[in-house]
Amino acid sequence: MDFATPDHDRARRCGHGEVIYGAGKTPEQTVAITRALRDGGQACVLTTRASAEQVAALREAFGDGEVDAGTLGGTVLVGQPEILCETPIPIVCAGTSDLPVAEEAAMTCRALGHRVHAINDVGVAGLHRLMTRSDELQGNAIVVIAGMEGALPSVVGGLVDVPVIAVPTSVGYGASFGGLSALLGMLNSCASGVTVVNIDNGFGGAYAACQINRRVDDALRAKVKSGK
Repeated sequence: MDFATPDHDRARRCGHGEVIYGAGKTPEQTVAITRALRDGGQACVLTTRASAEQVAALREAFGDGEVDAGTLGGTVLVGQPEILCETPIPIVCAGTSDLPVAEEAAMTCRALGHRVHAINDVGVAGLHRLMTRSDELQGNAIVVIAGMEGALPSVVGGLVDVPVIAVPTSVGYGASFGGLSALLGMLNSCASGVTVVNIDNGFGGAYAACQINRRVDDALRAKVKSGK
């Protein structure tokens, strides 16, 4: 293709095949790249930030049974992912307005072969909501998504003993500066073990959590197999 060079070796190098960033691509380009990746042996292909036109083109090209499209975040999966890790990744979302980013994170986890445990609408404005579900903060890594002042990852970081991947969103009033306030708040967290990705980057946060989850699960399986 004169507009793209599909990376068929990425799964060997990085643990998972290439993901398509849909923004700026035409529906025809999206379909062509998806087809090339699948023909190259990639069982499922994830596209993020897809438009309605791109989703429609993928459905027409591959059929409804092969296409799973999110309803909020423009994330679409073509093909059937294999479950690689049984340990679910908690995705903690501060408010309903943050759900498009949370959906992108959840579908990324699914595409990479990981189960998800969603904990929604537990922001710090009603801290009791999180505390009543604190026993659900179990996993090898936790994705925490929040806008406004971005305080939720610091709170979660003070409750758990695993890495917290913080995802700031662009949700908030004028002084939030499109998510910059949440980003800076998360970067300045006093809770240990909080790592921050870019604004609205549900994909990046989920991908990092999946890498951690896979490594820990692989190590546990190897330990069980060796009998040590």
